[in-house]
Amino acid sequence: MALYEHVMLARQDVSAQQVETLVETFKGIIEANGGSVPKVEYWGVKSLGYRIKKNRKAHYSLLNINAPSAAVLEMERQMRINEDVLRFMTIKVEELEEGQSAMLQKRDRDDRGDRGDRFDRPGGGDRFDRGGDRGAPRRDRPRRDDEGTETTTGAEA
Repeated sequence: MALYEHVMLARQDVSAQQVETLVETFKGIIEANGGSVPKVEYWGVKSLGYRIKKNRKAHYSLLNINAPSAAVLEMERQMRINEDVLRFMTIKVEELEEGQSAMLQKRDRDDRGDRGDRFDRPGGGDRFDRGGDRGAPRRDRPRRDDEGTETTTGAEA
């Protein structure tokens, strides 16, 4: 059997419990067709990069699937019919990821506040505060006037 990672986006106006029900329905389709779903992750409601069917946000869910291709095709067919599913993507992989996905690791890191704020780094702070004196403008370079000819500055004259 082949291994797949499947990401599903559900409408923003359905509840998280309804999304869980949807995932369980699709998981049942996979299992009825001889496959298994070893891991399901709910990533939460996130903003979309662009509007999809008048939605600006969506519920994201990840399913790791170990199933024959016929089971995945049947699940995708059912997703196309369901009005609550905005988009989905299934990718065939060599091996399934163990532990949390990168999205859940990022969310945990953000919740703990381990974002590596620039204030913790040496020289951190306001990004416009470059430190040091910029000094006066350089006057030893020739400047071009409106006609394109070089003119000398007061320091050279």
